[in-house]
Amino acid sequence: MADDIAVSVRKILHALADDTRLEMVRRLDEADTDLSCGALYDGLAKSTASYHFALLRAAGVLTQYVQAGQKLNHLEHEAVEQIAPGVLGAVLHSLRHTGRSADRPGVDSKP
Repeated sequence: MADDIAVSVRKILHALADDTRLEMVRRLDEADTDLSCGALYDGLAKSTASYHFALLRAAGVLTQYVQAGQKLNHLEHEAVEQIAPGVLGAVLHSLRHTGRSADRPGVDSKP
């Protein structure tokens, strides 16, 4: 059980360690609603975006579902909090208070 939790925490930390994924999570958090995939990134190839979405899903940071033919993304605040208490909140708090967004090409800070 403890090993499973440690693996889950590592997955969450890995998912949040990349600027592109961090920007996707920031946009979802700031929107305070579920968003389409295209609303979470700018200038990335679809294959690259799919890779980042897969890592976020595998870590349990977000879930995706289809509604009216559109794939939407939901930020899993509560699920992440149960596995890694305070981690997501601290990361998002830091982003909000530093005004930081991703520093990588292809990710813009526009919501």
